[in-house]
Amino acid sequence: MVSLFKIFSVFSKIGAFTIGGGYAMIPLIQDEMGKRGWISDEELPNIIALAQSAPGVLAVNVSIFAGYKLRGLKGSIAATVGTIMPSFFAILIIAMFLTNYQDNPIVVRIFNGIRPVVVSLIAVPMINMARKNNKTWWAWVISAVSLILVAFLKVSPIYILLVIIVIAFTLYYYRENKGKGPKEGRES
Repeated sequence: MVSLFKIFSVFSKIGAFTIGGGYAMIPLIQDEMGKRGWISDEELPNIIALAQSAPGVLAVNVSIFAGYKLRGLKGSIAATVGTIMPSFFAILIIAMFLTNYQDNPIVVRIFNGIRPVVVSLIAVPMINMARKNNKTWWAWVISAVSLILVAFLKVSPIYILLVIIVIAFTLYYYRENKGKGPKEGRES
């Protein structure tokens, strides 16, 4: 059984080195939890899907679900507190001491240098998840069309999800009823 302190310390490490939001934490979670055998490559997309479907911040939701998987309610609390603590203290320090330096050219350059790293931290796990989960040509088509619609044509992901749900339901209904004609010989 994994100790609560170990869960807390691993998620504190993840929280401390996550720059750029919840998606940037995915490769760190995959690495930290994977090397400890806490989570498999097949489980991570499920945890991320659950975290995305729940209201709130992705990083916190992933921590809640991963911690719960490890130790139940206490594990989810330990993981969540561990994830939040580094950011809380960083924001506290920034608010107390660094607000006068926000327009400093060196600080601006540092943050401009961090941006490409954040983009790659978000892109790499998404590409890896696409490779593992898109097992058919039509899954790749759906992924590519969705990417184009959201990224370049600014279509809301909600509309895309609704259309996919309708298409999936229609295909399911059609396949279930395919070949089933009207019932013959009905008794009245």
